[in-house]
Amino acid sequence: MSQSLLERYDHEGVATLTLSRPEAYNSLSLELMQALHAELDRIADDLSVRCVVLRGSGKGFCAGHDLKQMLGEGEEAYYRCTFETCSRLMQRVVSLPIPVIAQVHGVATAAGCQLVASADLAVAADTARFATPGVNIGLFCSTPMVALSRAVQPKHAMELLLTGELVSASRAAEIGLVNYCVSESELDGSVQAMAKKIASKSRKTLQIGKQAFYRQKELPLSEAYDYCSEVMVGNMLIDDAQEGIDAFIHKRKPEWRHN
Repeated sequence: MSQSLLERYDHEGVATLTLSRPEAYNSLSLELMQALHAELDRIADDLSVRCVVLRGSGKGFCAGHDLKQMLGEGEEAYYRCTFETCSRLMQRVVSLPIPVIAQVHGVATAAGCQLVASADLAVAADTARFATPGVNIGLFCSTPMVALSRAVQPKHAMELLLTGELVSASRAAEIGLVNYCVSESELDGSVQAMAKKIASKSRKTLQIGKQAFYRQKELPLSEAYDYCSEVMVGNMLIDDAQEGIDAFIHKRKPEWRHN
C-alpha cells in the first residue's frame, strides 16, 4: 500500500481506508485504484477485520476519475486500462466478504458517486453533494451508471445521469443512495458507531449474508427463495450459528469463532 495514496487504520475489527489525494479531491488515478484494490484483497484475507470504512481526506470524498491524467495520456489502451481497473475495483467492493461503509463529506461525483453506490452502506454529512456530471463534459457516466442504477430507482438514476446536476445529501438519502445524513460534526462518530456494531457480529455470518444478498437480487422470486433456503441450511451448520443460538437461549454474549 502506498502511504501517499491510501492510508489504513485498524481498530476493534474495523479497517478504515482513507483516500489520500486531497490536492485532487481524491480523484481516482490509476495508481490509487490499484492501491485500493490491492488493500481490499489484503483485507479479504484478514480474519481480524469485520467491517471496512471508506473515506476521503481533505475537502471531499472523491471527485471521480483523474481527468487531467486521462487527458494527458490520450491513448485508447490507457483509457481501456483505466475503466477496466475501475470496474474491477467496484466489483471488489461488492464481492468483499465483509461490509463496506462509505463515509461521505464534501463532494462524491462521477466515479466517486459510483464508489458510494457500490458500498453496502453509506452515511453522508448533511453538507455533502453527489453528482454524475459526465454528460456536462461530453463523457456520459456509463460505468457509474452500473452501480447507480442498482442502488436507486431507474428514474432517479436517469435524472442524475441526464442532468449532471449536484444533489444534496438529504436528496441522496431520499432516493436511497445513502442510508442517512448527519451533521459534519457527527459524521465520524456515526459511521464508527455503525461499523463497531457490524464488527461485533460473526465474520462468517456477515460473509454469508452479504454474498447471498447480492446473488438473490439477480434471481427470479422462486429461485431466490430456493437459493436462500439452501444458504440458511448451510448457515445453520456453521459453528457461529450454533454458538449464537445457544447464547441467545441462555441469555449470554456469544463468543464468535468466525467460522
